[in-house]
Amino acid sequence: MAQPGESSGGELGLALLLLMLSGSSAGVGDRGGAGTSRGSSEDLIYATEYYSQNAQRLSFYNWYGSTRLFHFRVPKDAVLLRWLLQASRGKGPECIDVEITVYIRHGAPPVINPLGTQFAAGTSVRPSYNQTLVLTSMLQNTTFLNVSNPAAGDWFIAAHLPKDDGKIQVKGFSTSCVYIFQPDMFVMRIINIPILEMDTPLQQTVVWPTKPAYFRVFIPEFTLVLKLELGRCIANNTEAVCPVQVTLGSVTLPQSYEHTIDCTSKANCSMILTSPPWDSWLKVTVESISNRNTTIMYEVVASRTECKRAVTSSSSFLSFYKNLNLTFNQTGIWESTVTLENVTAENTTLLIAESSRNASTMHRPASSESPCLRHLSVIREDLDAVTVRFRSANGPSIIVPSQYPISVLLNLDSGLDSGGIFTVNLQLNKTSLGNVNASVLACLSPAAPVLSLNTTLNCTTAFFQGYSFQMNLSSPEGTQILPYPETERWYLALQVVCPWNQRECWSVNARVLMYAYLNPCLNDCGTYGVCKLLRRHGYLYAACSCKAGWSGWSCTDSTNAITVSQQLVATLLLSLSNLMFIPAIAVAAYRYYFVEASVYLYTMFFSTFYHACDQPGVAVMCIMDYDTLQYCDFLGSVVSIWVTVLCMSRIKKVLKYVLFILGTLLIAMSLQLDRRGVWNMMGPCVFAIIVLLLAWIYHGVKRRHCYPPSWRRWVFFLLPGTLLALIAVAVYAFLETNQNYFYTHSLWHVLVAGSVAFLLPPREKHKKPWLDLQKLKWNSMCRDDHEELYVTT
Repeated sequence: MAQPGESSGGELGLALLLLMLSGSSAGVGDRGGAGTSRGSSEDLIYATEYYSQNAQRLSFYNWYGSTRLFHFRVPKDAVLLRWLLQASRGKGPECIDVEITVYIRHGAPPVINPLGTQFAAGTSVRPSYNQTLVLTSMLQNTTFLNVSNPAAGDWFIAAHLPKDDGKIQVKGFSTSCVYIFQPDMFVMRIINIPILEMDTPLQQTVVWPTKPAYFRVFIPEFTLVLKLELGRCIANNTEAVCPVQVTLGSVTLPQSYEHTIDCTSKANCSMILTSPPWDSWLKVTVESISNRNTTIMYEVVASRTECKRAVTSSSSFLSFYKNLNLTFNQTGIWESTVTLENVTAENTTLLIAESSRNASTMHRPASSESPCLRHLSVIREDLDAVTVRFRSANGPSIIVPSQYPISVLLNLDSGLDSGGIFTVNLQLNKTSLGNVNASVLACLSPAAPVLSLNTTLNCTTAFFQGYSFQMNLSSPEGTQILPYPETERWYLALQVVCPWNQRECWSVNARVLMYAYLNPCLNDCGTYGVCKLLRRHGYLYAACSCKAGWSGWSCTDSTNAITVSQQLVATLLLSLSNLMFIPAIAVAAYRYYFVEASVYLYTMFFSTFYHACDQPGVAVMCIMDYDTLQYCDFLGSVVSIWVTVLCMSRIKKVLKYVLFILGTLLIAMSLQLDRRGVWNMMGPCVFAIIVLLLAWIYHGVKRRHCYPPSWRRWVFFLLPGTLLALIAVAVYAFLETNQNYFYTHSLWHVLVAGSVAFLLPPREKHKKPWLDLQKLKWNSMCRDDHEELYVTT
């Protein structure tokens, strides 16, 4: 079964599917196995699915856009996941042995750093699982990767070749090896998995060794503690301790978000999870660890301690909604105006702790219970596809008490929220603390908030490690930057923590400014970077393309950066080297080649300002749109070669000018189709050289002498000009790299302009210099005009 827009593997997929089933039979039950008792693991029905994506050609790594990203979605109730990673290469002599690096991550694309660059200050990175595939003379490598009890949802695979050598490849001119990578995903899942209701015992049976038991339990919102108890165990019709292993949670590479307990040596086997994931299904697996054939019957019960909403006079969001006025401004945009007079921290939603197993406490008034959590309403503003801003409904400031934590929901559960940079900045108002030596602790965690900040000072939930903040009078600000955050409901918990001997701190309410937003790139990649949106089968994600030697995830690493003075020198070299066209323009004008001179002037002008605009740093000057400058530069370069070679052929003027215009039009069309194609330059060159050879052969046969006839023309003009042109082509095609581009491309300008000055043919003999001032007779000219006017009158 393939996802929409993906290709099935045909017979290969069926064979691999059978291989997966045969290889996984020792760990899970057979598909369609039937049982005799309700609640037995033998009642589970298994389904298998196969997902594949089109193979992609890999590139050598330079920035994140060099990687190839694959996006899969693992269905719910999956118990086995097997990745098939296939890599192959071409057979040409340019193909060398390489290592393909593959990264796998759940919830968001992998955050990778193959070049070992520095991240921006305050950036936290989740690790990703990586696998290396070596391609040698075998030409192909296939690797399997098994994941038992995988987490449902989005899974991402990124692959790339080693570091790019920095050589500038001319499209269509240089050959390169083709490296192909394709991942396939095989899934085995359970149909109609049993559901464990809260406070309702569920009888199960597990058979060793191939029949584990699976069921799932739903964790409602505001659950503080989840407790799972296993009892009434009977093994082979004998009441004894349970030789089973209980696992809660799922696996996400490289981390395992699951808890396991061995019930063999425990009379009362139970597991307690603090801050379990809210509003989600939790998978439970029970496996026999007995060393012989054993049928085990047991009873499992789940219970929870929860935070329940208390009845208050008004809620924060209700007050916000009542004070929301929509006005229509003059520009035709709806604006929201909020009156915050009646919205205070005291009338926000108050949550109290109580046990779900004690029904009598559910109706007690809020005043009789100690507060557990205060939940603040947050407004999410979607500005574009990968830009989101969060703001509190109570205003920019959040009032943080010391008695209980404040919880803020930052919802990033949209499918495109994992492709940007998630930034949370907290700023403490120091005057709100007064002279009390207190700290404000905060924890940003996915799936559930951390509610024990004042006791353990630990930013950890049941399955996730959160990101902590600590603010005080000496350090009033904290920032966490998360590249590619997991697609999840994120919670920010804040609380004032007092020293144990300062009772006056217990009544302090601190004020904290919260700035939370999701952007495509951090600070738009700064001065020396460009933020680019990438797409893979409808999934959008962003990455920074750095320049001027800067590197890093957000272009903040200046280890190999080019200084401003070096940038200025590079700009001057690339721009002023085009002035070497001035001798060619003068020679062409002196020899009556005015069309050719105009083309050289056009090329010099646009090449100068194109390279002044094309620089990666701050030494940049653009007189018009960059794309226009680039197109005109490419057009002028190719047309200059075209008219020069045709001028050397000495064909008739009418035919020459027809070829000038027709060739220019075709070159313009070709550049519009593919601006960097090598045949945009090679095609006109080859055709013009053919015309040149035919014309010279015609002149030689007609004169019965080698053409051009003068040996001085060959020795002092044609051979030096041809040599300069060949050196220019070699430099352009083989020597240019990203590091020496400023020098090699400037040399290319000098060589090409110099070759043009040498290759232009001499003036035709019957023409006289158009600037022969000695033969100008101004008096006679004026007298003749006067006499002609007189006669006419």
